[in-house]
Amino acid sequence: MAPGRTTKRRRVSPPGDEDNVSKSAGGASVGDFYSHAAEWDLEQDYETRPRKLGKKDKERTRLPIKTAEGLQNVEEPEPEAEESDSFLGTDDDEEVQDANPDDEEEDEDEVEETPKIPIRQQILQAKEDLARIATLINEDPEEHLPLFKTMAEMVDKGAHVAIQKLALASQAAVYKDVIPGYRIRPLSEEDMSAKVSKDVRKLRSFEQTLVTNYKHYVQKLAELTKPSKKDGVQVDPSLKSIAINCACNLLLSVPHFNFRTELVKILVNRLARRQVDADFIKCRETLEEVFTRDQDGIVSLEAVRMLSKMMKAKEFRVHESVLDSFLHLRLLSEFSRKASRDRIDREEPEEETQVGKKQKQKREFRTKKERKVQKERKAVEKDMRVADALVSHEERDKNQAETLKLVFGIYFRILKLRIPTLMGPVLEGLAKYAHLINQDFFGDLLEALKDLIGHADEDAEEEDEAEDTDDMEPTTTRDTHREALLCTVTAFALLDGQDASKAAGTLHLDLSFFVKHLYRSLYTLSINPDVEYNPDKSLRLPDPNSAEASPTWRPRKKVNFQTPTVLLLRCLQSTLLSRAHGIVPPVRLGSFSKRLMTTSLQLPEKSALATLSLMSQVAKHNARRISSLWHSDERKGDGVYNAYAPDIEATNVFAGTIWEGELLRQHYCPQVRDAALDIEKMIVTRK
Repeated sequence: MAPGRTTKRRRVSPPGDEDNVSKSAGGASVGDFYSHAAEWDLEQDYETRPRKLGKKDKERTRLPIKTAEGLQNVEEPEPEAEESDSFLGTDDDEEVQDANPDDEEEDEDEVEETPKIPIRQQILQAKEDLARIATLINEDPEEHLPLFKTMAEMVDKGAHVAIQKLALASQAAVYKDVIPGYRIRPLSEEDMSAKVSKDVRKLRSFEQTLVTNYKHYVQKLAELTKPSKKDGVQVDPSLKSIAINCACNLLLSVPHFNFRTELVKILVNRLARRQVDADFIKCRETLEEVFTRDQDGIVSLEAVRMLSKMMKAKEFRVHESVLDSFLHLRLLSEFSRKASRDRIDREEPEEETQVGKKQKQKREFRTKKERKVQKERKAVEKDMRVADALVSHEERDKNQAETLKLVFGIYFRILKLRIPTLMGPVLEGLAKYAHLINQDFFGDLLEALKDLIGHADEDAEEEDEAEDTDDMEPTTTRDTHREALLCTVTAFALLDGQDASKAAGTLHLDLSFFVKHLYRSLYTLSINPDVEYNPDKSLRLPDPNSAEASPTWRPRKKVNFQTPTVLLLRCLQSTLLSRAHGIVPPVRLGSFSKRLMTTSLQLPEKSALATLSLMSQVAKHNARRISSLWHSDERKGDGVYNAYAPDIEATNVFAGTIWEGELLRQHYCPQVRDAALDIEKMIVTRK
């Protein structure tokens, strides 16, 4: 208001009597003016007039709040009231209206000029808020349910990338702590309408709210990990990596909880791309760990089913390490042990005799009735344990059998398509799970393995010709020698199981093709420089200029770790020492013994020791049948020994001698010298 205001003239007459007032002012009769006084309602006008109240008389519309000092009342801010000199509140508002436009312009300027908070300060504030929210949720999740939505809003509001990453990681950590150890089922209409206690209603409300918020969180993770662009703007790569890490951690921590399928789908979608980076390795290692930890086979079956669909959709254009993850599956592990004809493996007793004696000394006195009750109780508990074990055992076998069908379906399709980059992992998987293959597929599988060995030999010849013509570009990326060894291992593993060995006579399976190929490849493998290295060559340092030297590269430890020497020894053990195929002919024993002693001269130290160790076992069981190779006066054959004959029967091995023992006695390694002497002593003592 203006400091010096003038006294305004108040109107006492009621509205609508301007004419009467003007007449009285103009000299008309005053009686006419007061004749309408009875119609005036001055008390009602006074009642409707706005009035001011004191602070004590003002009505409080806000509830008290609880602080550290106790309950306090919050007073509403008082609006600035303007004084009115009008009796009926009909002052002219021209002065106020003239002042309002300037005030509004000043308010708009103040809103536009709000100070901007630095990004670093925003991140620090977000850290404090997230820590406070996480602490409150962990203290009492049921009382702080709205805070789940508050943490989710920090990702959806389009904040800084660092704040979104912190919010995603914090939500994953909170959900890992809050999620119960059981799966929450959705409530039906009957459950909602049923009368329950207050505690049950509170628990149901908490569970449904938790499931709803967790569902939105998993959907957000899936949205961030999609390769497509979101609203025309590509998702930040670091934010995508955080989302993948959160999905992996949740799948490992709470695989039993709801929306497990969505988490597995996130990992499978990342494995569908052939680009190998830190996210790809994280997803693959997570699936391998899930396969290793899975007890009942439900999660493994779900993951393998998704991988199978993904591979079929992409026509098996995937990275080979995705197939290697199948080697971590726990498929019918109780049937993986081989039967023995000489002994029976029994489980060791849990308690030793000494412990039993001590317990017998400390036996308490019980009456006849107490002993009878205790005996009945133990019988009931035993029956309950057996019933539970049978149910879980049957369910686990069913899930693992379905998983095995899917894995073999993938392997056989790749064998039919003959994809070069995937042949190694497929053959390694078949070699591991060969004892679980149905006997009806043995014949077809052996024919497929024969074709693979034939194609591998052709590719090896083409590579040799390319090297001879100085063609530095390799025609294929296949390791042909390793594939041939894996095919041979798979073929022998088919009959190494107990059931297959019993049915070997009825199936009429001929493995002579694999034996001949193994015999022909001994010389080639002995001069292979990588005979003691696995496909990843983990024993060698990577080239600093290659992609393997990047920090995201990690050598595989549990898959494809078998070197060509290990595969060769597995094949030789099945060929020379296994009784699953009957008694080994003397010609095969002599030919392999002669060639193995020759290859021992070319092999490295460790491989030579392993080969001589195998030869000592052959000499221990078949010394009389091959002793003539060490003693020329006991020669049984006529003619000349042919060391380069492709067939075992055409070598005429007993016409020659094993002179390599004299050179092995002069080997630079003392262990190799001792192994050669042990073989000769074994032949002399057991012939």
